[in-house]
Amino acid sequence: MKNEVMVEVSARHIHLTQEQIEVLFGKGHQLTVKKELSQPGQFASEERVTVIGPKRSLERVSILGPARKAAQVELSKTDCMSIGLKDVPVRESGDIEGTPGVTLKTEFGELTLDKGVIVAKRHIHMTTKDAEEFGVKDKDVVSVETNCDGRKLTFGDVVVRVSDSYALAMHIDTDEANAGNISGDVTGIVIK
Repeated sequence: MKNEVMVEVSARHIHLTQEQIEVLFGKGHQLTVKKELSQPGQFASEERVTVIGPKRSLERVSILGPARKAAQVELSKTDCMSIGLKDVPVRESGDIEGTPGVTLKTEFGELTLDKGVIVAKRHIHMTTKDAEEFGVKDKDVVSVETNCDGRKLTFGDVVVRVSDSYALAMHIDTDEANAGNISGDVTGIVIK
């Protein structure tokens, strides 16, 4: 049975609808691919935005493409506190009801989101075949152990997300990566 997974650090980023992209960058604007990501069809774009919170702003935050059905701003808990957002919930991607909003600004435009800011729940993307090999199913919760230069850490509450459009990888945020001294190519051990 398989038990190793690549652990990737997901830094602060934003997902936007096509309409929101056009408000921020101009009518008809399409995101420009800067770097392909590990998940098939996903990319970091050249475009950047400023995220404006109650206390301060985060400059040059990456937009991930392609466009989505709803806006989502994924920040670490440290990011949220630094810009003055309190009680931002830890959520799975797409679960944005009851979350705070922020203002997004570029040199071309500005828009205020009434919701959409989350701290992303740590998760593992798997295909159906991967899930079978790991002996898990969609929405199972597992733990993942890492050991990087004297910072051995077990991440609990890791949600398994299964779709044949995914590629096998675990995603954590920068706060979690810093706690485990995780950077570069890191492999974790999945514990059921």
